Parts: sequence; C-alpha cells; structure tokens
Amino acid sequence: MKKKIILIGMMGSGKTTIGKILAKKLNLNFIDTDQVVEKKYNLTIKKIFDEFGENFFRLKEEKIILKILQKKTPSVIALGGGAFLNKKIRNIILKDFISIWLNTKLEVIYKRCKNSNKRPLLNNKNKKDLKITIKDIFKTRRTIYSKAKFMVKTNDSPKLICTEIIKKINRFIELKK
Repeated sequence: MKKKIILIGMMGSGKTTIGKILAKKLNLNFIDTDQVVEKKYNLTIKKIFDEFGENFFRLKEEKIILKILQKKTPSVIALGGGAFLNKKIRNIILKDFISIWLNTKLEVIYKRCKNSNKRPLLNNKNKKDLKITIKDIFKTRRTIYSKAKFMVKTNDSPKLICTEIIKKINRFIELKK
C-alpha cells in the first residue's frame, strides 16, 4: 500500500480503533490527528475549545493536517470528526488519497459519547439534548462525509470492518491498473 488511507466520520464512529487495527494489518503507521493536535499544544481538544474557541482549534487543526498530508510516508490517518468539513483539507484528500467514511448508526455514537467529557461539541448536554445534538451534527456533515471515496457501515466488529475496507481498497487499486 503506497497511499495514505484517511478515515473520516462522526466523533465516536471508531476511527481511532479501526485505524489502529487497519494500520497494523497493512503494516503502516497510524496517525490520529486529534492526538497530534493535543500533543503539540499539550492540551486536550476540549481544553483548546474552552480556552481558545473552535475557530482557533480549526486553524491549528488545518495547519497540522496539511503538514501530515504532505509527508510521503504511507499511513492510516484518523481525522477529527470536523476536519473533513474544511474544504482545503477535503479537496486534497479527495484528489490524492483514499478516503473512507465510517458510517456509524447515531444510536451507537450516542452510546459511545454519552459519558464522555472529551467531546467539545457535546458539552453540557443532558441525555435528551445530546441525542438531538448528535443528530443535528450528523445532518450537517452527512453530505460532506458522503464525498469520501468509500463508505463503510460500522455494524460489525472492528476486525471485520478492516477486512471490508481492505477488500474495497484492493478492488479500487485493481480497477486503476
């Protein structure tokens, strides 16, 4: 595999979990862009949002992701949930890389996020509001996520999802030959 594989999707869709397994199966490096941002600023994403605001975070996120995308090393990259909304990032990914939308049921995302205090866009929501917020975020992002080269439903175990992703990538590469 000589390309970067970019995983996109909602918060809680399994990008990090699936990305690590996929990278291991393909013998590639794994990069989680949220973790890179947190390491660079020595703050959690939530803290960055709280202290500096979403615009500051998105600017720093863009700069870091563009730098990662310029590197030649093939790898699996898990993008933060909102990063693919950035037109500059999205256009580069769609042009040069293999993008995969991990399409996860909203009920699963809700279950994964309801007890998390790491998700800045879900801050201070009661359980009822949280479901509505997740649904609203998904509605605004679905059309953009659907621009990815592939969509994979995440209804199976992470290992089976990785197997499906590898099959799709291999078919894609065969068709391009």
